[in-house]
Amino acid sequence: MARSESALSRSALARLGFTGLSTGAADVDELSSLLGIDGAELLDGAVAADPDAAVERMLRIARRDATVLRSLLGDRETRTIVWRVLGASNGLADFFYRHPAELAILADIGPLVPSAPTLRERMLSAVEAVDGVASSGGEEAWVALRIAYRRSLTEIAAIDLTTPEPASRIAAISAALADAAGAALEASLAVARARVSSSFPAEDVASARLAIIGMGKSGARELNYVSDVDVIFVGGTADEEKLDEGRAIDIATRLARETIQGISGIEVEPALWEVDANLRPEGKQGALVRSLGSHLAYYDRWAKSWEFQALLKARPIAGDEALGTAYLEAVQPKIWSSAARENFVDSVQRMRERVTEHVDPEDAPYQLKLGVGGLRDIEFTVQLLQLVHGLTDPSLRTRGTLESLDALVAGGYIGRADAAAFAADYRTLRLMEHRLQLKDLSRTHLMPRTQDGQRELARASGLADSAEGVWGLWERVRREVRDIHTRLFYRPLLSAVAGLPEEERTLSTEQAHDRLSAIGFRDPAGALRHIGALTSGISRKVTIQRHLMPIMVRWFADGSDPDYGLLAFRRISERLGDTSWFLRMLRDSSGAAESLTMLLSSSRYIGELLEGIPESVAWLDRAERLRPRSPDQLDEEARAIQTRHGSVGSALKAVRALRRRELLRTAMGGVLDVVTIEEVAASLTAITDATIQAALRAVRREVVPPEDEAFEFAIIGMGRFGGAELGFGSDADILYVYDPGGIDPDRAQQLARQIVAGLREHLTDNKVPLDLDADLRPEGRNGAVVRSLTAYTEYYRRWSVSWEAQALLRARGVAGTTRLLERFMAMADSIRYPEEVDEQGLREIKRIKARVEGERLPQGADPHRHLKLGPGGLSDVEWLVQLIQLQHAHRVPGLRTTSTLDALQAAVDADLVEADDAELLHDAWRLASRLRSAITLRTGKTSDELPWDRRELDALGRLLGYPERSASAVEEDYLGTTRRARRVFEQLFYG
Repeated sequence: MARSESALSRSALARLGFTGLSTGAADVDELSSLLGIDGAELLDGAVAADPDAAVERMLRIARRDATVLRSLLGDRETRTIVWRVLGASNGLADFFYRHPAELAILADIGPLVPSAPTLRERMLSAVEAVDGVASSGGEEAWVALRIAYRRSLTEIAAIDLTTPEPASRIAAISAALADAAGAALEASLAVARARVSSSFPAEDVASARLAIIGMGKSGARELNYVSDVDVIFVGGTADEEKLDEGRAIDIATRLARETIQGISGIEVEPALWEVDANLRPEGKQGALVRSLGSHLAYYDRWAKSWEFQALLKARPIAGDEALGTAYLEAVQPKIWSSAARENFVDSVQRMRERVTEHVDPEDAPYQLKLGVGGLRDIEFTVQLLQLVHGLTDPSLRTRGTLESLDALVAGGYIGRADAAAFAADYRTLRLMEHRLQLKDLSRTHLMPRTQDGQRELARASGLADSAEGVWGLWERVRREVRDIHTRLFYRPLLSAVAGLPEEERTLSTEQAHDRLSAIGFRDPAGALRHIGALTSGISRKVTIQRHLMPIMVRWFADGSDPDYGLLAFRRISERLGDTSWFLRMLRDSSGAAESLTMLLSSSRYIGELLEGIPESVAWLDRAERLRPRSPDQLDEEARAIQTRHGSVGSALKAVRALRRRELLRTAMGGVLDVVTIEEVAASLTAITDATIQAALRAVRREVVPPEDEAFEFAIIGMGRFGGAELGFGSDADILYVYDPGGIDPDRAQQLARQIVAGLREHLTDNKVPLDLDADLRPEGRNGAVVRSLTAYTEYYRRWSVSWEAQALLRARGVAGTTRLLERFMAMADSIRYPEEVDEQGLREIKRIKARVEGERLPQGADPHRHLKLGPGGLSDVEWLVQLIQLQHAHRVPGLRTTSTLDALQAAVDADLVEADDAELLHDAWRLASRLRSAITLRTGKTSDELPWDRRELDALGRLLGYPERSASAVEEDYLGTTRRARRVFEQLFYG
């Protein structure tokens, strides 16, 4: 059965996007009748954002005058343009309703937007201007100007609406809109001159100079369809003898007011847009027109930071070109030095936050311009980066957002990915804004709240196929913009670069040597060579390093060893080559660059490890990556390594690399205060445990054949290792123990020796030595390195002396056969926690302690500066705690611990030590431990002596959190703390 004509018509309308099918069909029929064009032909090419509205608008125009519309709709090419324009803009439809003949502009739409000279010529011709003066100052001239402007606006809109990828032409469309605004102001000024000449002598008006400076989007040539046009007026006189400046300013002020009236005043033809002069000095309270000198005086004395940010986009757009150029040249140095003002970056950041805070909460989810993730986030970010880095880089002194993004990318100030995302999002947001404003030629920046409005926006922009699609795009763009804005706008480097003294912003060869010496480099010539190597060339890496170097040099100089820090940075940079993430992280990350300079200029231990593991710099991007890994994680990775490697050598080479990496992580976390001294000790112990366990597994697998599987072997931690109190550079005191497990005793002894030899061979690490020290074994260095459990048991029960039982207080099972570890620890408990106290043994321990203090100190060492053996040092606290453990651990379970500080607290809890005394001992032990690790971190070498050198003391102080130049404070704190601890020790230890 055939369909009716009506059904076919409605089906066609639905496919074209009509929603009111009955009304639409009726309107198309009426339009067809008025124009004498078949309905099907009218609908051929009917692509419109709102086809229902498009037909209604055509019908309204045709009812008034169908002549031009008939001609346009009768041609396939121009018909498409009419549908697109009238389907997108009720504002332009109203214009054509008032002036139907102006529709003719749509018959001559080319691919390119009109140029600035063309637009200026059109506007001036509309007011019949000659030598800058219109033929008439009457209101009809203003009407002619406004019609000419809207005619050009229609042409720009038609090109915009018919381009296949409108987002890609945002820059060209916005520039044309700005050029049209400048041309309109020029023509309005010509009318103003004609009007003012009736009040002032014509020669005076001719001598009065007025330059109109475009600000904001008009200055940057990125104007919207409907936007306030921000301007500043600059006045003057062409000849002081003919017209003094005061009178010239009066005339210029009158010209400015009339120019504004011609654009924004109420006339028969509606106003074009608001001319906003509130960015002038003193805002609304200030004079509308000032002389160039008056402007400069204000900027020198009174202007706030935001006013210089506003001047960033300043451009002469109408009026006296020479005066406008002079104004621009005069303010440029002030713009680009403004970032050096105190708290400049903070003030710009706060300004953006205030803008966001003042957005109506109900509008916030819809705000394209001012809201979170909107255009202002992009613009403020770009402008802040320009102003800060434009201090020293003229290539950034651009106006437009997109061209400025390109300049920032070319200069290495922003990553390519972030810039590409910002640019794409900017174009998307501007396209949405354009389409929304074009609809009613009204100033709006709000996404539609209704499904119909969002669907219309989707069709008008071509950005999506549906309301849901365009809203989803808006949400995605908002999130992406806000993420990039937050990372870049609050980048710590911005405040640091802006705060650099003027003499440090560039490192010229002529002045750099003296400057480097003055800020703390000992070898400025060497530093210059490193800087030259880092900043010479044309690669992107070199470009970014060139920008980073002034502030990084200042940060290096704030450290205790800037020369080494700079050298280490150069080596790391060279090792990483052109790795993109490295410099991107330093530039963009929150504090990574400053943290790296602090680490390198304060710790050779870290610097040397980083040179071998440069990729570890990436940890600085997130503090949680500097947290020590758990024992389980370390063990899991070590076991995975052994699974992947077939030989002991290759497996333990990878385990040694694992150890170095985790030592580096712990050191970095410790220096940057991500982890505490207690966490550092626990981490170093866990790393050493995992390393020894992995080594023992690998060596045993190689040494012990399957038929000897019953053979048992274990390693016992002793000393600070056993107490889980390792510091950087600490030896690992250990005991080796085995049990034949039923195999031949001689064979077992042989296997045990082979395992010990294998451990020593494969755990040798020249980069970060791991010294397995077995000197605490029975009989010390004279005794067997490895013994059976039976031999240990017999020795300790029959022959051991007091200090050997004391040493067992720190014994802790580390690696090996679980059953053997348990048996050894049970044996050790019977020795170190005796039921009855051996008074003779205690006296012997006291005698040995006194002898150690005199005999074991290095020759010539000042005992008061020895961290381990000196009075009140580590040895005093540890020996006292161990004496208490030997006396009371059998009856006080809390004392049965290998930890010095835990045992000390248990002694307090058991009323064996006064809390105040324990606090003094705790503080001394902790400070000595921190200093000992700090010395290793600082120098890369181990030492137990507090240095005399004031620079070294200051360097240690900084690692411990003291302020700069605290050498005396560090020394006094240590000597005072240990002196007080010594008094407690002598009272409790010797009685």
